[in-house]
Amino acid sequence: MSDFPFVFVANAGDGSISTFRLVEGRLERLAVTEGVPGCSTFVIDGERDLLYAAVKKSEARDAGILTLEIDRESGALTPRTHLALADGGMNYLALTRDGSVLLGASYGGGYGIVCPVGGGVVGEPVARVEYPRLHSVLASEDGRFAYFVSLEADLVAEYALGDDLSLTPLTPATVACPDRSGPRHLAFSERQDAVYVLTEFSGEVLRFDRDVESGVLEFRQAVPAYDLSKDLEHSVIDENPREHHYIWGADIHLANGMLWCSERTESTLGAVRIEADGSLTAPERFTVTEPQPRGFAVSPDGGFLVAAGERSTTVSLYAVDGDSLQLLQQAETGGGANWVRFD
Repeated sequence: MSDFPFVFVANAGDGSISTFRLVEGRLERLAVTEGVPGCSTFVIDGERDLLYAAVKKSEARDAGILTLEIDRESGALTPRTHLALADGGMNYLALTRDGSVLLGASYGGGYGIVCPVGGGVVGEPVARVEYPRLHSVLASEDGRFAYFVSLEADLVAEYALGDDLSLTPLTPATVACPDRSGPRHLAFSERQDAVYVLTEFSGEVLRFDRDVESGVLEFRQAVPAYDLSKDLEHSVIDENPREHHYIWGADIHLANGMLWCSERTESTLGAVRIEADGSLTAPERFTVTEPQPRGFAVSPDGGFLVAAGERSTTVSLYAVDGDSLQLLQQAETGGGANWVRFD
């Protein structure tokens, strides 16, 4: 493992992944790996120096999941294996059970999968669920439960993940999100007793209480996570948010009692505060960042944030101080940058 954090950035427009090293508050770009067409999500197994990337169909290979090996010295990524997915590529990937299980959600295909992983090889899916426009999936920290988010159906589907990797619906099988809110990405609380969902169309963070034994979610609260002073309108599915000045929520990450969220129309980052009683408080300030920030990430220690923009070729590095961000650097990455992860 490196003494300094790596930062990986997917550049969907260029079909590449940039590798940076974060040293003393500066990003140093080490490598740019080509051959990951349309990559808009990846997940890292740092213990095994592996990165699993979702790729779109190209002349070289079918849509699916590409396994790449991380060179800790050069930062280069070397392709090892590829799992083809006939029904379309993934828009979100997640690992659980010490990297032995991979979960995926396909927006275009409207399906989610569970795959075994061994020796860096992603096996064929052994469980599958179907909901329209699935946008993300995460497993609980103990690997016993999985949650799939459907943007079109305004719900979170909740399952027990069996020892055989089967998916058994909980009771209830789904929990509703507000009508036309467009739930997108989710995050767990540190104690795993709450789940937070960022909505794309209403720009809210939804708080669900979570029973850690049964895995069941219960809706509790919704707070706006976008800049209300910009007079953004509620989004309408399949309409252009930028053209109509609609809300366009994107990504959410938990760090130091804050839920950082991005909004793409006004290109902002803001932090929803988690209070001592578990309730949420809307952001008090916003930072304008890279144009159209679909993806960003916060460092494991909570001290740094890196944001990418779909309409930019750079990423921004910030120092995090409570709910405020101080710009430290902009670094070249590639076209259509849209996914960021620390390792």
